[in-house]
Amino acid sequence: MTATLATPTLLAWRDYDPAACALPGMFLGEVPLPGPPRGQAERLWQLGARRVRLPAPVDLTPAAEPEAAVHGLGLVRDLTARAVMVEWELRLAPDAVDTWRMLSHLQPPAALLVAAEGRDPADGEGPSPAEQALNTWRRGHYLCKCLWRKGPGFIQIRDRRWGELRRFTADEPEYEAAIARLDHGALADTVPKAVLEDFRGEQLVLDIGPYAWWLPYRVSRWLQQSIAI
Repeated sequence: MTATLATPTLLAWRDYDPAACALPGMFLGEVPLPGPPRGQAERLWQLGARRVRLPAPVDLTPAAEPEAAVHGLGLVRDLTARAVMVEWELRLAPDAVDTWRMLSHLQPPAALLVAAEGRDPADGEGPSPAEQALNTWRRGHYLCKCLWRKGPGFIQIRDRRWGELRRFTADEPEYEAAIARLDHGALADTVPKAVLEDFRGEQLVLDIGPYAWWLPYRVSRWLQQSIAI
């Protein structure tokens, strides 16, 4: 089972530059995203979208709807892979601020929202833990930071989220099948347990309520040049 929502929408423009987006004809309007999330980034690209804005924060707090979070993160991940500018916000629980590190290969959000961080205003000025995390995320982000690719008879993940290159390579078909299932969110109990635990051990999946969601993206644009693949 894949997580789905009923017709989410977002705002889209034809250019990356906010000044260019203000020119006549550059605003694509409110774009509905009907159907399953798979392929939505490609559809937006073909529509001409180069800058998009999610209408609501991606909420990873326990009280939030996990389906909405899975769908929102999937859009951010797949649009990041296409080097589309994504304007979005992320909401985390106070005890889960470090979750940002698992998401640090995604385009940094405009705001990292953490309710009740336990910070007393009398403690003085200075960035909050959420602000510090977001600043670090922005300074360290680059395209291709955590990606996967399919070779002849194997899959490989290349992950630099933790400061060094980590590789995960598997040639067993059940791993590729699990990635296909997890790509846009799957109920964790529908994925082979041994494979899922391997992915969890490498921090390649994020648990969102009853769902497990695949973190790496299959890159569509290279870091060095604007070459579509």
